[in-house]
Parts: sequence; structure tokens; C-alpha cells
Amino acid sequence: MKRVGALWPEITSFANLYQGYCKARKGKRDRPQVADFSLNLEVELFALQQSLMDGSYLPGDYRQFMIRDRKPRVISAAPFRDRVVHHALMNVLEPIFDRSFIYDSYACRKGKGGHRAVDRYQAYAQNYLYVLKLDIRRYFPSIDHHILKSQLATNIKDKQVLRLLDLIVDGSPEVKPEPCYFSGDGLFSQHARRHGIPIGNLTSQIFANLYLNNFDHWLKEKMRVKAYIRYVDDMLLLGNDKAEIWALRDAIEMKLAELRLQIHPTKAHIFRTDEKVDVLGYKVSRTRRWLRNDNGFRYARKMRAMADAYGEGRMNFVEITASVHSWIGHAKHGETEGLRNAIFSSIIFKQREQAGG
Repeated sequence: MKRVGALWPEITSFANLYQGYCKARKGKRDRPQVADFSLNLEVELFALQQSLMDGSYLPGDYRQFMIRDRKPRVISAAPFRDRVVHHALMNVLEPIFDRSFIYDSYACRKGKGGHRAVDRYQAYAQNYLYVLKLDIRRYFPSIDHHILKSQLATNIKDKQVLRLLDLIVDGSPEVKPEPCYFSGDGLFSQHARRHGIPIGNLTSQIFANLYLNNFDHWLKEKMRVKAYIRYVDDMLLLGNDKAEIWALRDAIEMKLAELRLQIHPTKAHIFRTDEKVDVLGYKVSRTRRWLRNDNGFRYARKMRAMADAYGEGRMNFVEITASVHSWIGHAKHGETEGLRNAIFSSIIFKQREQAGG
């Protein structure tokens, strides 16, 4: 891919920063940071533009919190001002990166997504006997800063854009190193090399796609894998010869080591495609799909918590409706009519009378 330059004027234009602001505030208008920024919008955007253009812009500190959706994860939330910059930057860069991605990379891309990835798996499963499922151990915390910056510089030649990208990468919260060594490492390599990008950033989602892009092309073009799907670090490779697939897994392990990544030791399995296979939150056969049981249990628990919050006046019906529509949009892609009826018929939303009212 030819390196692209002369991007800085477009990225720092007032119109692009305003578009970045509109995207960053979506669904978050009531939050204090967003409200404060919006109150003096023109002043804030001009100040942000000036700091970018004169080189004085520096990212702020992240707010970190834990979520427990299937497994505990640390989410890092950038200040709203920085999220405006992230969106403005990716308004311009995302289409450039996207042109180099393989067709079957499905995360955080227009016209793709998890449901399209499941559709693609079912289409491939009609023609292949086996599927190898892989994912990467601690993918976001393992992304190596030096390698990522090199990949960014391979695609972008605008020095001001690269400086901003370096600021964002270098500003990632510190990740505690784990004992994980690769060929050529010294005793302190894990401590000397910075790694990890924050889960929660728009930029991290795009960086995660780019980081494995050369690997994707290696699989498709050098290893001649015809049926391969990737969603972030979840990988599906289909074939008809089980021994060949296992051999491919060994080659993948060696190739990923070049990126200082490891296959998750307990999540590399081969399944028959005529079985129910866990694919991106669904149990999937060649022609049918069901929502995972734990997804329904978790959402029923969330509904009960929302009912309590509504009853106490801590949550309004608009917020509840948005959550319900989002979950239904996911659930309806599987055979879930009975599950949906069971969840929604068992929970009542009722505001409690105020004492003395």
C-alpha cells in the first residue's frame, strides 16, 4: 500500500473537529464533561484546533473502571476533549486503513460487524468439515507500541499525523508486564518494551484491526487459507483436513510471535461444522443459530437491575428503552422468541411512591 501524506489540514479543519465532536457526544449528551464542552462549543473547538496546529496538544489522563461482562475487563475512558480528537483523526485515517484490510475482517468496519461475520461463517460451513477457533491471549494489553508505530508509519507519511498518533499510543495507561518471552528477548525485554492500548478508545479499535492486518494477508496470500474470518482477535479457519488445520495452527503460533502475541492456550480448538459452534456470542450450526444461554441470563439480571433503578428514580424510561432495543437487535439474529418473551414478561417496571407523597 502506498503511504499517504498531506492529511494534517483535513484532520485539523474546524468542520472535521466539529464532526468529531458530534460523533463523540452521541448517546452521551447528559454527561458532565460533554455538557461542559458543549456549553462553550465554539471556544472549545477553536482552542483544540489551535493546540493541534501549534503542537501544544497533549492527551489527558484516562479514567479506568472494571466491567464484568462474561469476564472482568479494565475499561479506560479518555477525557471528552481527547475523544473528539480521536474521532476527528479517524474520520480521515479509517478509510485509508480500511482499503488495505481483507474482506473477512469484520470488527469496527462499515458494512461489517458481528452478525455479518456469523453469516459468513455459516456460508463457509456449508463447504467445509472442520473449523479451527483461536483467539489471542490478552490481545489489547499485548499490542507492542514499537511494532504498532512502525505499522502506522508504513501507511502514513504525514509527520504531524504520525506525531499525533505517537502521542495517543504513548499516552496509553501502563500495563503490568507478565512473564512472556519471545525469541531474542533478554531478561528485561518485557519491562523495556512498552505495550498495551486501552480498551474503550475508538483509536484502539482501529489499531487492533491494523496490528493483525499483515498477518491476515499472510494467511490468505502465502498460506492460501481460503476460509478465514477475523473479528478483533477471534479467528475462525475452516478446512476439510484436520491434520492440515493443526499444522496451520503451529505456523500461526510462530507468525504471531513476530508480533509478540500468543494464542490463548485454552481457546484453540477444532470443531466439526455440523456441530453447534460458539461464534461471537451465538451457538451456530450450518443453518441455525441460538443465543448463548449466559447471554440471556445476564440480560435478565440487567433487566432486574434496571427495574430497580427505574423504581428508585435513578434511571429513566428513555435509557431503558435504548438498552432493550439494543439487546433485541442482537438477540433477534438467533432463535430467541421464547427467551425474549420469558425475560420481558417476568419483569415489571414501576416507579415507587415517594415517602410522604
